[in-house]
Amino acid sequence: MESQKKPECYLILFNVSKKHNIGTILRCATAFDVTTVCLVGSRNFNTFGSHGSDAYVHLRHFETLEECCRTLKEDHGCAIVGIEIDDEAKAIQTHPFSGNTAFMLGNEGQGMNEKQMKLCDSFVYIPQYGVGTASLNVAVATSIVLHHFALWAGYTERSRTQHKYDVADRPQRTAPRGYVPYTEEELSALRAQRRLKKDEAAASQQDGAKEK
Repeated sequence: MESQKKPECYLILFNVSKKHNIGTILRCATAFDVTTVCLVGSRNFNTFGSHGSDAYVHLRHFETLEECCRTLKEDHGCAIVGIEIDDEAKAIQTHPFSGNTAFMLGNEGQGMNEKQMKLCDSFVYIPQYGVGTASLNVAVATSIVLHHFALWAGYTERSRTQHKYDVADRPQRTAPRGYVPYTEEELSALRAQRRLKKDEAAASQQDGAKEK
């Protein structure tokens, strides 16, 4: 796999409610070289728990889950894989992957809702062996899944200095922390929308003047 492009990993965050979880998930995302983290719904997110690592993660915003999944499938060739304890789920250690993969996370309490489940191509789960908890924290579960994908995909381990991994120079921020900025494509669409509204308003004024 060294001579060819390695499979890419994406994350879909939707309905993750506890403030510290998104920041911790972003920290995991950069540790395991996730290509893009997709936030669905609000552009704002809490960076608590990221310890500054959110600056190294490529973020993209989507208004709806359907739009997010369609884009990942059509533009990036992803399979949508839900992280859920389900009868159809395969154990994560079996590495049931075939290429670019987008992992979808559920809510901390209820897990994935019906809409999310229907959008997934398959599911993975993390086997547990102790008796004291029904499930893992969403950020913990995400880190385990991402680690397994990185192993399967053959990602190159980051260089180390003494007891820590080497951190790259911090990228320059292009937006306030905790906010997913608009892409150039989105900005162009917004400008076009504003121009259209302006033209419609001007045409309406002209029609009104003619009637007088």
